[in-house]
Amino acid sequence: MDSKICGVSDANTLNYLINHPYPPQFIGFICNYKKSPRYVNFDNLKNLINIKKKNIKFVSVLVKPDPQILEKMGTLDFDYYQIYDCNPADTLEIKKKFNKKIITALTIQNSDDVKKYKLYEDVADIYLFDSKGYEKSMSFNHNLIKDIKINKELMIAGNIKFNDNLENYSKIADIIDISGGVETSGFKDLSKIEIFLKNVYQVNNEN
Repeated sequence: MDSKICGVSDANTLNYLINHPYPPQFIGFICNYKKSPRYVNFDNLKNLINIKKKNIKFVSVLVKPDPQILEKMGTLDFDYYQIYDCNPADTLEIKKKFNKKIITALTIQNSDDVKKYKLYEDVADIYLFDSKGYEKSMSFNHNLIKDIKINKELMIAGNIKFNDNLENYSKIADIIDISGGVETSGFKDLSKIEIFLKNVYQVNNEN
C-alpha cells in the first residue's frame, strides 16, 4: 500500500516528508481551491516545490480548473494533476495538452457516485474515491468501493486518521490519502505524520 500526504503548505513539513526514512509516494498541494485552509497561492507554491523531491510524486490538486490556472500549473514540476468536478472530455483535453498523469477524484455519497468511475476509464491513471467534504474532513462508506475490479490503482480518502487500522484500507485500495487526519488545529502535525508513515511501513512489511 502506497501513501499520499495531501494539503502540504509549508517548507518544514515538505522537507520532513522528503527526507523521511519511509516517505509517502505522493505529496499533494491545494493549488486553486481557495476555500481550503491548505490552499497555497501560485507564488508561494512555486517557491515551495522548487526542491529535490527524490522519488516522490508531486500532485497538483485542482477543483474545476480554469485555463488560467492550468497554464500556471503547466510551468511547475508536477507529476500528477488530481482533478475534481471536471467532465471526462475536459479531463482528457487537460491530460493531452499538459502531458500529465491524472488522478480522477470522485466524491462519494452512495453507490451511484461510485459508478461514475466508468466514465473516466480512458483518462484516469489513478482513481481517488473521496468524501463530499472537500476542505472539510468528512467520511463516506468505504465499503462502497470494495468490489470494484479494474486494472488501475485505487486511492482512498475521506476522514482517515493517522492512527487508524490501515489493514482495513489495504484490502480495498492501493493508495491511502490523508490530510486532516495528520493535523492538529488545522496545521500538519509531524508527530502524527510520523505515526502514520510508520503504520504504513509496518502494514507493508507484514504483508
